[in-house]
Amino acid sequence: MKILLASSIHSDAIARLEAKHDVARAFGASEQDLEAVIADREVLVFRSGVQISARVMAAAPGLKLLLRAGSGVDNIDMDYVEAHGLELVRIPGPGAKAVAELSFAFMLALARNLLEADQKTRQGVWAKQSLTGYLLTGKTLGIIGAGNIGSRTGSLGSAWGMNVLGCVEFPTQAIEARLAQQEIRLTSFEDVLRQSDFVSIHVPLQDTTRNLIDAKALALMKPTAYLVNLARGGVVDEQALYEALVEKRLAGAALDVHAHEGNGQISPLASLPNVILTPHIGAGTYDSQREIGEIIVNAVEAYVAKQAEPQAEPSS
Repeated sequence: MKILLASSIHSDAIARLEAKHDVARAFGASEQDLEAVIADREVLVFRSGVQISARVMAAAPGLKLLLRAGSGVDNIDMDYVEAHGLELVRIPGPGAKAVAELSFAFMLALARNLLEADQKTRQGVWAKQSLTGYLLTGKTLGIIGAGNIGSRTGSLGSAWGMNVLGCVEFPTQAIEARLAQQEIRLTSFEDVLRQSDFVSIHVPLQDTTRNLIDAKALALMKPTAYLVNLARGGVVDEQALYEALVEKRLAGAALDVHAHEGNGQISPLASLPNVILTPHIGAGTYDSQREIGEIIVNAVEAYVAKQAEPQAEPSS
């Protein structure tokens, strides 16, 4: 198969693909460069951070298989995919584990003032008596978007001894029952915000979720609550969040995703001491990326085997 890697994946997976297939790399390429290199490709592998537009896909008449090394599809033109019958394989599982764990790293760091503790200790300030924090145990964790990643985060919260609430865009009795098995109580978006001590966001970026966490939503939260965003940058109104933090209407926040990402971009929240900022590393563990690479290789081989199967003769 002729494969284009528009994003970097685990080195073992790249080596295995290159050993059996014609592989081109275009990490961090512009739309124009992608158009040029994708022209003869049959398979496209990509992650977040690269825009797969209709124009890019249209430049590859032989394109058949799309492998999204993750869960989100906000960076690909789904209308084109569906209109042209392209096969899209998403790989959400391995990254979900990493993202859920990072949510807890954020919550612990915020609740225990770990950044301030580290900074003062490095400066020779022994702040044992002045630095205190909160337990996660016994607190209420609210999950905005209790799907694959969100429900996994909620399950970790339950295991931690937290009271877990969750909401979804289109609730059903089946979803309520499934979440109940994971010890997550399904409720409304507004109730999640009002009741939670920690709010962790796990929704896709789409028309209905853009600026979902705006000034109105933030006003519903407790002034002692913490907000964690591991979804997409456009889900949170960063200016409204800045104002809520400065005015002490929110205790703190941690964001792995941002409205503007990439080298040279500085978050409007960067000056605030009660905010943790990371560069979209939620799924970026060695373990998850190795597993994603393995799934990509297997998906390519499965597709090759499927293509090699004899086609049934049409009945007369």
